[in-house]
Amino acid sequence: MGEARQVMDRITEAAFAENQEALKKLYAPDAVAETPDQGTLSGPDAVADWFGQFATAFPDASWESAHKHESGNVAIDEGWSVRTPAPWRCRTARASRRREKACACAGAMPRPWRAGW
Repeated sequence: MGEARQVMDRITEAAFAENQEALKKLYAPDAVAETPDQGTLSGPDAVADWFGQFATAFPDASWESAHKHESGNVAIDEGWSVRTPAPWRCRTARASRRREKACACAGAMPRPWRAGW
């Protein structure tokens, strides 16, 4: 197992454990992440804050891995993000648990390629 895979696994573990301090330590000072709702984030604090907002919005979120890929200094996870929106985020009377396909990347990637969700 290469370093990129180890880092990707630790990012996933820290994100779903809501451990923002661990997340900050896993990202380089010049890290860039692409998010589905806030666009481009720069730096470990911004990335960890985004994960914190995700955890607040989806308090029971979990990750179901489908495939793990690794090539050189890049690791990619394919899987399912499983979650129920927090009650205050629901527009309907009943929140339903959702399972959505997701992909995450980690590694030293040249720009314009950027890690994203």
